[in-house]
Amino acid sequence: MERELALELVRVTEAAALACGRVMGRGDKILADQLAVDAMRAAFDTVQIDGVVVIGEGELDEAPMLYIGEHVGGGTEEVDVAVDPLEGTNLVAKGLNGSIAVIAVAPKGCLLHAPDMYMEKIAVGPEAKGCIDITAPLSENLKAVAKAKGKDISDLTVVILDRERHRRYIQECREAGARIKLITDGDVAPAVAAAIGDTGVDILLGIGGAPEGVLAAAALKCLGGDMQARLKPENEQEMDRCRAMGLSDPTGVLQLDDLVKGGDVFFAATGITDGDLLRGVRYTGNDFARTHSIALRCMTGTVRFIEATHRLERKPAWMRQR
Repeated sequence: MERELALELVRVTEAAALACGRVMGRGDKILADQLAVDAMRAAFDTVQIDGVVVIGEGELDEAPMLYIGEHVGGGTEEVDVAVDPLEGTNLVAKGLNGSIAVIAVAPKGCLLHAPDMYMEKIAVGPEAKGCIDITAPLSENLKAVAKAKGKDISDLTVVILDRERHRRYIQECREAGARIKLITDGDVAPAVAAAIGDTGVDILLGIGGAPEGVLAAAALKCLGGDMQARLKPENEQEMDRCRAMGLSDPTGVLQLDDLVKGGDVFFAATGITDGDLLRGVRYTGNDFARTHSIALRCMTGTVRFIEATHRLERKPAWMRQR
């Protein structure tokens, strides 16, 4: 894949962020998501790939655009595409921190076609690569990560979704003395933040969406971080979906290379609302807006933070919602 693809993907995530950013706090998560989807789909037409959506808004009968199996792009190079046009719909609807527009792209067959079910995850940055074990007690993982990062456990910050299913994780972290940051939604950005210095995040932990797990894994692959995961099917139908993916053991441990194969992976995200990783869209008056994005490429290890100023009057109508 050509290196220029990194910037092209940022243009796509910027479009989604700009399209839905103005409805922040209006309480309509469906509208926000639809605006982001429409803008991202339209922007993809300018990207020189022959992409197939392997992680998207749902199946064809559930999503009119960016559905799983849909072809996107205007080129010939065959790639897998994972998208979440608005990761954190509730966050935008309520005006809360942490929502992003996000894309991952890899050569065909390299992204796990994760079904829409729960996935247990633990994600860390490069310093702790090889130190985590999702099957081990949480206290052992905290000790290993702290040692690898040259910290005391009391210096670690663990990000966990604030859910009843995580009561045990939260209690174990507290008993070990780790700092905890509870979030209401959106675990892709904090997983990526764990691999970026000065974000204040050391570990992402807990049970969230499997598609979001693959998106996070793509970023961590680019950043040299690490992640382990286990799918959490809740019924026989979900077990069958796992087997259809070729997983003989649907609840077995998935290493980073199981989630994202190969070394030619791109990841891009743009902040919609403020977060540890990215700042949200800023509307600066006179029909201008500013965005803050990240672009990653695994092959080169390049990390780019991109600040852009947009003259909205020159943007397509679908990017200028008011």
